Amino acid sequence: MAAAKKKAKASEVSAISDDELAQRVAILRRFRELLVQQRERFHRYLATLEKQQAVIETGNSGELADYIEQEEQIIADIFSIQKVIDPLEEMYNAAVPVASSSADDVPALKSALRELQEQVALRSAHNRELLSARMDVLRSEIIELRNNPLTHAARSAYNQSGTASIIDIEG
Repeated sequence: MAAAKKKAKASEVSAISDDELAQRVAILRRFRELLVQQRERFHRYLATLEKQQAVIETGNSGELADYIEQEEQIIADIFSIQKVIDPLEEMYNAAVPVASSSADDVPALKSALRELQEQVALRSAHNRELLSARMDVLRSEIIELRNNPLTHAARSAYNQSGTASIIDIEG
């Protein structure tokens, strides 16, 4: 049975021209390269999200803004490369029956990408929850400061001492 499959596969391969085979191999290689690049971008995104979590917990808003900017850039990179991956994947799927045995790692790459996407989604949701909680704490601190009678007294004393209410014009 295995010999029959090999013979059928060999007849399929011999039925296509060398140019078509070279084109299909090129598509496969490019598709693999893009999947590897995408995987690297997701790893970088995951690392950024981990660092962002630490910054959220410490409350450093300047660093947080930097990580949010990095996150936006990585997301833009991920989406731009995905625009290229999608049509290449269609071309790859059309060429799979005649692709060489090196195509076996493509499903593994795609599986790794899916796992990374899930990890990124979980980490991102966790960071959003942390950030939301941090913002709630800051809001309550602001409300507490606004309602603090000592803050009102200090503010009103400053306003009163900073402006004159009676001017002596006769001198």
